[in-house]
Amino acid sequence: MSQTNVRVVLAKRPVGAATPDCFTVETVELDPLADDQVRVAVEFISVDAGTRTMLRGEGFHQQVGIGQVIHASGVGRVIESTAEGFHVGDAVRGRLSAQTIASVPSRSISKVIDSTAPLSAHLGVLSPSTGGTAWIGVRHLARPQPGEVFVVSAAAGAVGSIAGQIAKRDGARVIGIAGGARKTAYLCETLGFDHAIDYKSESIRDRIKAIAPGGVNIVYDNVGGRILDDMLARIATGARVVICGGISRYETGSLPAGPQNYFNLIFRRARMEGFIVLDWESEFPAIRKRLTQLIAAGRLTWQEDIQHG
Repeated sequence: MSQTNVRVVLAKRPVGAATPDCFTVETVELDPLADDQVRVAVEFISVDAGTRTMLRGEGFHQQVGIGQVIHASGVGRVIESTAEGFHVGDAVRGRLSAQTIASVPSRSISKVIDSTAPLSAHLGVLSPSTGGTAWIGVRHLARPQPGEVFVVSAAAGAVGSIAGQIAKRDGARVIGIAGGARKTAYLCETLGFDHAIDYKSESIRDRIKAIAPGGVNIVYDNVGGRILDDMLARIATGARVVICGGISRYETGSLPAGPQNYFNLIFRRARMEGFIVLDWESEFPAIRKRLTQLIAAGRLTWQEDIQHG
């Protein structure tokens, strides 16, 4: 009896925001497995910011070609295997892509050993793209010291919310920037941030000046554009600016203006540095173990937004 796979493929490259006509949903019959392949029933895929640059045909991520299945990290369970070490029922993670059944080489996936967190957590807080990115950015680049002021943009998002909590655990005074009263309340009341700034209704520069008159020691930026510019205006001497993402550019189809306050890096003898989390791939297992321990101990809060369909 033949099996079928439902998959989402790229029909055309988006200009600006992606629209439904950029994609096609196909149903195809599955071929027999080749040697050293694993067939996985996909349970969850992650819709990450990096996916946007894959669709546009630019950036450091592997690109999606026209007519190809949309790349996505996924988790699921093995339903067939010709690979040594993978058995029916095993939970796995890897590049499973936007489809219901993934047939992949064994080298492209790994087993999910930990069972204390739900399987979907391995696409979020326990994944390299979310928890791993936050951990590397804070612990390897920002390196907050007790009492330093740490400001994070998109603070209620997947990476920002974890980064701020890690910095708080390291003794920093954490300021989160987010949009709307619900998100800013979440930052302070649930995540334990010291302060929150609503960029939709408040002046970022004025609020940072009031909260941290001596300036900001660490900027952890996920947005770019005007918000980055406002944070650069308030950096302290010797500040570290970590560039993690650029939400302001993802959906516009054009690049935002460069920061006008970049010269403050000279005045304040500051450092601005970007990073790609894949450069720390060897550390992922240890980071995942540590994050799992923090979750089990109730010392790290995380949320999921799960869409069905």
